[in-house]
Amino acid sequence: MFAKAFRVKSNTAVKGSDRRKLRADAAVAFPAFGPEQLLELVPGKDELNIVKLYAHKGDAVTVYVSGGNPVLFELKGTLYPTVYTLWSYPSLLPAFTTWPPVLEKLVGGADLMLPGLTVPPGGLPQVQQGDLCAITLVGNRAPVAIGVATMSTVEMLASGLKGRGFTVLHTYLDHLWQFGDKSSPPTIPLLDQDPPECRGNAKEEGPVQVDSVLQGDMDCLTLQGDEESSMAYRTPPSEATAELREVGMDQEPADSKTFQEQMDELLLRCFFHALKCRVTKADLPLLTSTFLGSHMFSCCPEGQQLDIKKSSYKKLSKFLHHMMKEQIVQVKELSKGVESIVAVDWKHPSITSFVVPEPSPTAQSVHEDTKEKPYHPPEIESLYCIPASMTSLFQAAGHKKGSTLSGSEVRAIIIDYAKKNNLVDADNKNLVKMDPILCDCILEKAEQNTILKLPWDKLIERCLQRLKPAYQVTFYGQEPIVKKGKICPIDITLAQRACNKKVTLVRNLEVFGLDPYSVAAILQQRGQASATITPVPGVKDAIQVQIQGNQINHLSRLLLEEYNIPRKYIQGLEKAPKAGKKK
Repeated sequence: MFAKAFRVKSNTAVKGSDRRKLRADAAVAFPAFGPEQLLELVPGKDELNIVKLYAHKGDAVTVYVSGGNPVLFELKGTLYPTVYTLWSYPSLLPAFTTWPPVLEKLVGGADLMLPGLTVPPGGLPQVQQGDLCAITLVGNRAPVAIGVATMSTVEMLASGLKGRGFTVLHTYLDHLWQFGDKSSPPTIPLLDQDPPECRGNAKEEGPVQVDSVLQGDMDCLTLQGDEESSMAYRTPPSEATAELREVGMDQEPADSKTFQEQMDELLLRCFFHALKCRVTKADLPLLTSTFLGSHMFSCCPEGQQLDIKKSSYKKLSKFLHHMMKEQIVQVKELSKGVESIVAVDWKHPSITSFVVPEPSPTAQSVHEDTKEKPYHPPEIESLYCIPASMTSLFQAAGHKKGSTLSGSEVRAIIIDYAKKNNLVDADNKNLVKMDPILCDCILEKAEQNTILKLPWDKLIERCLQRLKPAYQVTFYGQEPIVKKGKICPIDITLAQRACNKKVTLVRNLEVFGLDPYSVAAILQQRGQASATITPVPGVKDAIQVQIQGNQINHLSRLLLEEYNIPRKYIQGLEKAPKAGKKK
């Protein structure tokens, strides 16, 4: 609906009486919302505008804008949430999951076909025809689109997951999203199963089992919509098992505490744990970013994720300044824009009384069984591939066109060939005489009548230059893989987005056996910035990590120091921000 630009008819402030009516309409449309959530959605005093517009097909749409972002839109008397709203309330609608490359097609106006769905272990959510649903991407609960189910879950399964599944109304990156602050989806950790009472229109019959439906690899999906965007799309097999290796904090209320209150408690726990067990006087002064990334995150309990932006403090600086008022730490700006912890009162009652929690034996056992194996960088060896023009030189050694050799093997073959054919100069053992085969393979045509001999090093150097590049990559515990061409390095670039904001883009992580979803989750934590996975423009079946701000310093430490990837295989590290320079 918003794949193309719309025309705004009017934009006016919403009056008090109209706010109450809108709040009442939202309560009917979304029964899962309580009074507090409705007040957040439709504030009583904060800025709230009503925008009347015409979509590109002529539909009259009413959009409600709060805090600079569209939060609701009304079409033909029905209220719908935007992706901005669903990022705050991801369990509002029953959610169906698809693959990241599909997003680009949905944004272009395509509908989602059933073969494109991924089926969770517990089965698909139970919906009826006409129910409003959220669409998420693999590894992240943050919705990227909303649509209306064209059939019930039972009918979906009866069809063998074939046919049109959802009429898509609105997506991340479409023109309605662009009407807001254009922020990226947050990374919302996966849950085993959302509580039914938080699902709005979702039915409570429970998940439907689909074991009988999943026969073979359903990796082909069709997207239909406007004529120009209807197409078939094949999901990359490597993504069929991709998951964001990140376990989140339990989002169900515990002891009637809100999620924000839980995050505040987790923040304090990690803070005191880090001061009591990780930081010493010798570490001071300590950059606040290092304190967070290297000390507080490592104190986060297994199965939970610390996210300061979801706490009441919102920012690390605000939290630390609160701790200063409590006289627990002292924070100073030692260089422009860069704060450091310069002193800690380790005798403060809050630190001395803090009891370091011990993980339960059950949790330790589960962790040992389920934790990921440590990353081992692949062994990469440069190879040389024999082209047709040089087969005559290598065929005597049993090699043919397309064979791959290491540099040492090439040298040995050249030396053996020269000695067997008596080409080593009798007067100067450092020179090799050119015979017809060496002339054809090594020399340019203009040189064949002028160059009669070459030194060993020049001969081998010319030979290596005329061979085609190839490489062998060996991942830990796996058989070597030989590929032709040059290895693609991890590519780090900076891009400019709306409002002059920078984003860091990282490509080719998969070449080195790195999961982009895991890297995105780590960067999101360390940089305290929004991270997402997006398709690489113009490259089929390729994805990239996108994170707000210049995060190259975090990337450098992660790739070089923790993953031990050689610097020669990483390009773009020189674009890291200088010390004291604002990102």
